[in-house]
Amino acid sequence: MVELTELEKRLVDLLSEGLPLVERPFAVLAEKLGVTEEEVLAAVKTLQEKKIIRRLGALIRHNLSGYEGNVMVAWRVPEERVEEVGRKLAAHPAVSHCYLRRPGPDWPYNLYTMVHAASEGECRRLVAEISRDLDLPDYEMLFTEKEIVRRTRRYFS
Repeated sequence: MVELTELEKRLVDLLSEGLPLVERPFAVLAEKLGVTEEEVLAAVKTLQEKKIIRRLGALIRHNLSGYEGNVMVAWRVPEERVEEVGRKLAAHPAVSHCYLRRPGPDWPYNLYTMVHAASEGECRRLVAEISRDLDLPDYEMLFTEKEIVRRTRRYFS
């Protein structure tokens, strides 16, 4: 486990809420943390070096931005193809998440993706295309019926 300073922990929690939409967002974070903007930027760089932060980017609420279709796809992938298929799925532009999990006794699926598109029909078309392209005939599509909660995770507070 990577050790984090108190400043790094507090910064991770603030960053998980999103960057302030101002000209100098790191200056705003610095003020909240009681440190200088330079210290915040140095801490961000250190967090990236420690691989705690992979990247900083926008989080889009797909359902509010015109992407009404989203589906979790559970794929049954032979063990010897998991790495290759996982990399290809993760690189697909319609896929936002790709996870490997252990299958269960009555559930043989081991690779999971979230696929987003403008509609449910477009999701179905994309999943069928991915299935054909990667020779993955065994899958289940689990469409979202209702979003119950979506919140930012605070890790250290």
